[in-house]
Amino acid sequence: MTEFYEFFAGGGMARKGLGPRWTCLFANDIDVKKGAAYQANFGPGALKLADIRAITTADLPGVADLMWGSFPCQDLSLAGVGAGLNGARSGTFYPFWDLVRALGAEGRAPKLIALENVCGALTSHGGRDFEAICRTFEDGGYGCGPLVINADLFVPQSRPRLFLIGVRADIAIDPGLLSAEPLAPFHTRALCRAITALPPALRSNMLWWSLPTPGHRVRTFADEIEEDPVSVSWHSAEETNQLLAKMSPVNRAKVAAAMGAGRRMVGGVYKRTRPGGAGVKVQRAEVRFDGIAGCLRTPAGGSSRQVILVIEGNRVRSRLISAREAARLMGLSDDYSLPKAYSEAYHLIGDGVVVDVVRHLAQHIFEPLLAEALETRAVA
Repeated sequence: MTEFYEFFAGGGMARKGLGPRWTCLFANDIDVKKGAAYQANFGPGALKLADIRAITTADLPGVADLMWGSFPCQDLSLAGVGAGLNGARSGTFYPFWDLVRALGAEGRAPKLIALENVCGALTSHGGRDFEAICRTFEDGGYGCGPLVINADLFVPQSRPRLFLIGVRADIAIDPGLLSAEPLAPFHTRALCRAITALPPALRSNMLWWSLPTPGHRVRTFADEIEEDPVSVSWHSAEETNQLLAKMSPVNRAKVAAAMGAGRRMVGGVYKRTRPGGAGVKVQRAEVRFDGIAGCLRTPAGGSSRQVILVIEGNRVRSRLISAREAARLMGLSDDYSLPKAYSEAYHLIGDGVVVDVVRHLAQHIFEPLLAEALETRAVA
């Protein structure tokens, strides 16, 4: 049995992804509503509700194999205010590492560190924030390997995220887990540019994880749609027509093509502000019918909630995506308990990490690394 700490835990999606072979020794989040959802799914007392700056090593029992942190992304996101790692929310990265160092001073440093954030972290402050993150791993005694994983490989949602997987310097790494060079699709051009821009000494110590590409995803966005959702209602015909009226000719053509497809079509719609005539900005509704939902986002960054269009011949219906549908797009099974209030459920989900992505990392990186560490210790 392997053990972990889960920071910025939200609804516990990383815990779900790690699965039953992993034991959570400690979980933490500052958000009261997210904490209630975590405890509804994992039991009372499963999470300590507190600012990470108030957590000390006395709160952390045992010796964790993995320390997971999905630290807040708002200051690094393109939809955020651009404060970077100096921002009040994304700046919690440093208190997280204060705990790593303090654990190391007690002889309890985790073998593995995993961080998850938005891809905006690669370019925030001209790449200086990414450099600071990588340097913090190195200064803390961890080799670091970044990956960009789009969840659409696993679930029908476009959700690219940056993952940084660190390994304590004394942990042996099976050569089969590494590549001598970047590998698609997880080492994107943007990631490679960010690594190339690092100082040579730091760049030379980066790890290229050899992560296998999963098999072909079978389920599409349409497969996750509820006919009779309980958290939202279908729009009136007038509301649907108002939505269609906000579409550009290109997007109206997509709707027309879907109506003529001869089968049920489901599209995801986001409302965005676009330039109009005479320099005036207008709100546009943009739709996609490629079988993949747009990235679920929280309203905090100024993003709208995702609307779905269900088209069956000449019948066109619209509504907000339901809380359960959004949960399914994050890889959560239908027995996962969601907050009753739609806004709370949507916020919880939009801030989460996709369960299937965490499972893939655990299966192909975390668990092989820890198995190697156990074997090395047994031989010694």
